[in-house]
Amino acid sequence: MHSGAVVVFRERAEEKREEHLDTPPEETQQPRILSVLSCVLQRLVTRNDQYVPPAYADKNLTVFHGVRAPSITVPKYLERIYKYTNCSPSCFVVGFIYIDRLVHRQPDFPVTSLNVHRLLLTSVMIAAKMLDDA
Repeated sequence: MHSGAVVVFRERAEEKREEHLDTPPEETQQPRILSVLSCVLQRLVTRNDQYVPPAYADKNLTVFHGVRAPSITVPKYLERIYKYTNCSPSCFVVGFIYIDRLVHRQPDFPVTSLNVHRLLLTSVMIAAKMLDDA
């Protein structure tokens, strides 16, 4: 009797997976974790943009810094990465952890609107290589 319940559970899981594959990318629901991560990152960027003086930012430029902030918001950027890369939601969590580690190890490197998009793309790409690649 126990194995029958497992078979039913597996069949339902496969049906849900097939439904997800059949729906066009525009209709797939964005995981809730992306909303949470984007909110946290947006608050961090807003806070850092207020407290980092422009003279300080000019002296500490890295390859991750842009000349000006992109017009796309952090939530829309995460949504776009999710939509077009087929990364699992866990890649976004691990990518956020990578950014958090960077901030703790390099306190002179604040996450601002000039570098958050490049940091996100790089961290999610590395996380996808670690988690999703075969």
